[in-house]
Amino acid sequence: MSDFNFYNSENDGYRGGFGDYTDPIPTSGGPVGPESTPPKKKGNAKRIAALVLVCALVGGGAGVGSAALYGKLTQPESSTTIYEEERPQVQTVVNTNKGQPMTPEALYAANLPSCVGITVSTTSVNIFGQTTTSAASGSGFVLTQDGYIVTNYHVIEDAANDNSVDIRVTFANGDKYTAKLVGGEKDNDVAVLKIEAAGLTPVTLGDSEKLVVGENVYTIGNPLGELTYSLTNGIISALDRLISTGDNVTLNMLQTNCDINPGNSGGPLFDSYGNVIGITTAKYTQSSSGVSAEGLGFAIPINDVKDIIADLIEHGYVTGKPYMGVQVNTVSSEAQRYGIPAGAAVEYVAEGSCAQKAGLQAGDIITAIDDTAIDSPSALTAALSSNYKAGDTATLTVIRSQQEMKLTITFDEKNAETEANNQIQQNTQQEQQQSQNGYYYQWPFENFHW
Repeated sequence: MSDFNFYNSENDGYRGGFGDYTDPIPTSGGPVGPESTPPKKKGNAKRIAALVLVCALVGGGAGVGSAALYGKLTQPESSTTIYEEERPQVQTVVNTNKGQPMTPEALYAANLPSCVGITVSTTSVNIFGQTTTSAASGSGFVLTQDGYIVTNYHVIEDAANDNSVDIRVTFANGDKYTAKLVGGEKDNDVAVLKIEAAGLTPVTLGDSEKLVVGENVYTIGNPLGELTYSLTNGIISALDRLISTGDNVTLNMLQTNCDINPGNSGGPLFDSYGNVIGITTAKYTQSSSGVSAEGLGFAIPINDVKDIIADLIEHGYVTGKPYMGVQVNTVSSEAQRYGIPAGAAVEYVAEGSCAQKAGLQAGDIITAIDDTAIDSPSALTAALSSNYKAGDTATLTVIRSQQEMKLTITFDEKNAETEANNQIQQNTQQEQQQSQNGYYYQWPFENFHW
């Protein structure tokens, strides 16, 4: 594992540090909508995000069953239309000059009306009884003419955790809107917002599978939340970089030397034909040993999240994700010294869940799913999100009372109802144990819900 620290480029480190978020009136860019803004709401939340570069399995959870939505969204009579465009195949050996890439100035002028600044404002009362307001700034881009906007989940996570938190979207011509969170997918760091507007200028989605190392890319965003609508350029430095987040989720990323700074998160990464081929997300900064790193930016390939975005628009969440209804934890190294195998240790099983129906019990240790070995909670996460969907049946290898056994499980769907049921029952169990014992025993490791 590298000793470099890898941070989201969302503006966490600059909350409230630069005053109010304002945007200059640009010299280019078309009209985007009304100038009036609905009343703001207030709330309080906090987000600290960190990523570490590691070699790991991809932990994405692409949506299932969204092809029909894509067909519906792209019908001519619908104003919710997602534009996708073919681009010439980049030649890896001979440049035939058959394609017509855009100049940087033409690309900027064409796409500036589609790029937005996003500010998430939180209000709290300090220990002196004074009301304070802070804001985290990020970027985003217009997906449809009727106001769907894409950004990173970590940019709007405060609002995802507290529906009273205000999200403000600002266009380059100065128009501002209060946005509604349609849905977010934390595991893939993508979210969709909606503003009440019409006649917006949407981006065109490209094909990130056609990218090759060395081709030119561009991004438009709001570095530091102050240098709004900045254009930076670079190249694709590498494909298929696997990035493990602080939440034990692994993402497939494009690597670029395009400048990506705090405030750029959620903005579009364009190919030279003006198509969005990625969502700018993170960058390497300073390592734990004090060595600075430059020119290491990362973006989520757009092909990895097209179905997810479509699911968020139609359902508000990603459909088809598998869910077990358990809380699992790490088997400590001390326990392993006494012969307890590594795996995902089950601490809790929700009543009525597929895990309970399969016969899984608290105290079991999951060591495999079908032929995939499980030696940790993160391995369980990776195996579920990479290989299964809701409704699939699998065989769990479980250690119970030092005996190996096989259980057959058919996965539930991960949605608000199943997660809420799990959380309510878990909270009740913790309260009962606290009242009976005066405390609730927690292993000294992070908990994982599946």
